[in-house]
Formats: sequence, C-alpha cells, structure tokens
Amino acid sequence: MADEYLRRTAITRLTLTSEQRTLLDTTISEWKRACNISSRIGWRANEARKTRLQKLAYDEVREETRLGSQHTILATHQAAAALSGIDDIEALEEDYATSPPEFTADTVKYDTRTMTLFDDGTVSLSTVGDRIRCELVLPDDENGYQYQYLDSEAWEITESTLSRRDGGYYIHLGFRKPQPKKRAEIRDDTEDRTVLGVDLGIANIATTSTACFASGDELRHRHREFERIRGRLQRTGTQSAHRTIQQMSGRESRHVRNTLHEVANDIIDEALEYDCEYIAFENLRHIRDRAPRVKEFHQWAHRQLVDMVESKADAEGLRVVYVSPENTSRRCPECGHTSEGNRIARSEFECQSCGETGNADYVGAKNVGWRYVRRGLQSSRRTGDSQLALKSGTVTPNRGFVPSD
Repeated sequence: MADEYLRRTAITRLTLTSEQRTLLDTTISEWKRACNISSRIGWRANEARKTRLQKLAYDEVREETRLGSQHTILATHQAAAALSGIDDIEALEEDYATSPPEFTADTVKYDTRTMTLFDDGTVSLSTVGDRIRCELVLPDDENGYQYQYLDSEAWEITESTLSRRDGGYYIHLGFRKPQPKKRAEIRDDTEDRTVLGVDLGIANIATTSTACFASGDELRHRHREFERIRGRLQRTGTQSAHRTIQQMSGRESRHVRNTLHEVANDIIDEALEYDCEYIAFENLRHIRDRAPRVKEFHQWAHRQLVDMVESKADAEGLRVVYVSPENTSRRCPECGHTSEGNRIARSEFECQSCGETGNADYVGAKNVGWRYVRRGLQSSRRTGDSQLALKSGTVTPNRGFVPSD
C-alpha cells in the first residue's frame, strides 16, 4: 500500500553545552541497551509486531534502563522494525550461528512527545535526566534547504533521529505532508500541458527554457580550490592533514548541497510561475559525456540536483520527465537545422542555416523541453497539445509561438 504522505528529512547540527552532551551521550547508550533488550525478547518469542513486542518488552526495558516511558516505547518499536526485516525468525533460530539484530549505532529516535521544535530555531529534547533545549545550527542564508520545511505550515514534524558522529551531534528532522495530486492529473485530458525544459551544464549548472540561469562559476571555483588544497595535504601525509581533508570535505559537501537546493528551488519556482505540469531533463545516463576533465564533479552535482528537483516536484504535484540528450546542444530551435558547427563556443550558439543566435545553454534548455513536447505528438493516447514554456510565452507544434498575456 502506497504511503499517503510525502516524507522528507532535514539535517542540522546541534549547539550543546558540555552538560547537555553528557546527558545525550547517556541517553544514546541507554537507547542502544533498550533496543538490544527488546531485540532479544522479540527474537526469543518470535515476535516482530511492534504493539505485541511493546507489551512483551516494556517492563523489562523500564527496569533495566533509565529511559522514560515514551522512549521505551520507541525503542521496542525500533527493535520490532529490525526483527520484521528477517523473513523467518523461527527458521533462523535453528541455525546456531544466527543471533538477534544488534544495535550499535550512536543514534536515538525522537517523536513529537519527546521532541519539540520552536520558531526561534531551537529544539527541546527528552533525555535520561532533564529535558534540554539547544540551538539548531542553520545556514545564515535563508535559502538553506532546511527552511522550506521549518518555515512551512504544510509540513508537519514527525519521527526524527539524533546521531553522534565525529564529535558532533546532528538531528535528522523528519517531516511529512499529505500526498498531492499530480498537476498533470488534475487537468482535463483535452487541455494543453506545459513543459519546462532544463539544460544541465558547466558554465551554468542549470538553465531553463524560461531563461532562468543558475551560474556554476562559484561551485567550480570552490571545487578547484578544494582539490588544490587536498592534493597538497595528501602529499603531506600526516594524521593532522588527513583530519583537515575530512573537515574540508564536509564543508564542501554542505556548501554544494545548499547551493543545489537553492537551484532546485529556482527550477520549481519557474515551473509553478509558468503553470507547468512537467519538468524535462536530459536522460541522466548520458549527461555530460562531452564535458571536460571536471565532468566527474559535475556529473555528481547534476545527479544530486535532479534528485532534489524530483523530490521537490513531487511535493508540488509536478512530474519530472527525461529525454534523449542527442544533439540538444547542436539543434537550432527555430529552423531545426542540426550541425556541430552551430555550437561555435561553450556559451555561444549560431545556426549555420538560418543565422539564429543565442546562449548555448538556453538553446539546449529549449531543445530539451521541445523534445518532450514533440514526443507527445507521437503518443496514440494524446488528446490535447503540449506546449513549451518560454520567458515571454509558449510555443506549440500546431500553433507556433503564443505570447503571454
């Protein structure tokens, strides 16, 4: 049965005092004990149903650990989930080499009874002692991806996970909201459907057919700097250098992730502003085979960006679709002439047939969207026309360019 909710996770670090760290360390330790006690009880009783296991293990967990009532219940449910992943507990028990699932990760679950989020960017957490209130370390830039969940009334907080790693404490905040209807399904089949084309590139990490450009210059610059410094530290070879590389890698990953979230938000905003139902990308298996030596980083960034757009599109009822990338950078969107000579430079396009000129990434975005529009013409189930969203209007195969009102 399909989940009736969309679910998302926002990760952020916590600012803690030494006393709060001690309380959380003890809570994590007690949580692991509680899960392992519940796991052994469920294993012996061949029971993986969470309500049944809760009844079987609750009293013993309360006696053997310092966890409160609600955290005890959550621990029994966590053990049940692990046990339910085993196809046949009874059959496995006969093999002396098997054992119940063991919990060793430095994590602890929270729900709305054990955790409270506040509008001032703090969170209150239950521990084995007093409840603590601490700050969420959120991006200074208000476009940080976490804000789209924290600041939205549409998303409600649900079960979350606190984890301890590399000396830091992180909260993986769970959010959910009801599944929306797809915009393409809401419209009548005889209505036109609008497509937003997106080109993924190097100079511009993404460009839309509505002329929204997301520059890739800063990402490229920071990545080159990181590679240069990492190479120097690797040649040093000390433990200190290795730790520095890890810290830098984490900072770069967070920066790239936040930047890509901003770009993904821009793409979604363009689709909504131009009343699109579809967002078209090149097929990811073929993206950027033609890129220079930095292509590995950009291929990774493109995959991350498309994943984010898919996730955000789903929440808005939009559909992400894919087309072949063949000749999208060489085809003239005005006359259809396709030639390698049309791409006169990385960012410049000039049709050798009709003389049409333009930004090469913008031309690519129009060709990507147009390819999906044309695909609709060949569908035997087509009843309405698709149209490509442009900055100043739309274009359809039958009616040509239609300016916006």
